[in-house]
Amino acid sequence: QMVLVESGGGLVQAGDSLRLSCAASGRSFSSYAMGWFRQAPGKEREFVAAISSSGRSTYYADSVKGRFTISRDNAKNTVYLQMNSLKPEDTAVYYCAADTLIYRLTTRRQGDYDYWGQGTQVTVSS
Repeated sequence: QMVLVESGGGLVQAGDSLRLSCAASGRSFSSYAMGWFRQAPGKEREFVAAISSSGRSTYYADSVKGRFTISRDNAKNTVYLQMNSLKPEDTAVYYCAADTLIYRLTTRRQGDYDYWGQGTQVTVSS
């Protein structure tokens, strides 16, 4: 079984930056596409960003494009989300997830991800 552990969340002011990390267990991390999702209070969980297993392809929600960057270090079994120019509407619990279907095109669909972390809180004040 794969275990994912997020870290790096916190309380920041609008315009600040944070880098989230997601550490993965297991031997197959480098074969899996990875995604970041978030859930704000009273709202459904939504897609934020995804990265292919190799790291060569990335995808972003329109709301974060140009501000957030997803990356991965397969040697460290870790995926990152660099968040710049944070806005109050970015406030949410952020989750990382792994898609174990290795030949699926990297996806934005929550149901295609098989393993999820417990989340890390990001709060952005104005």
